Amino acid sequence: MEYIYAALLLHKAGQKLTAKAMEDTLTAAGVTPDKGMIKALLAALKDVNIDEALKSAAAMPVAAAPVSAGGGAPAEEKKEEKKEEKEEKEEEFTAGLGSLFG
Repeated sequence: MEYIYAALLLHKAGQKLTAKAMEDTLTAAGVTPDKGMIKALLAALKDVNIDEALKSAAAMPVAAAPVSAGGGAPAEEKKEEKKEEKEEKEEEFTAGLGSLFG
């Protein structure tokens, strides 16, 4: 992901996307550059209009995560279910012990 960020940063700064510029940017960010990854990214971006790609990505709708009515209710429900299951298992276990002694 840092390679894409470096490419976007260089593009935003008006710099040419070159292997050297990518390496320098990644090194400045504290990342050890992988020349193979840089070469692959530059090849993938060769015929891409980054401005158009960003505009179309910004226009795409984003699916919102489902929201429950109770806010934190799903997590609480799961805890309740686990607690009930544990209680049921304990009841079954104690009922089984009772049958041992008649």
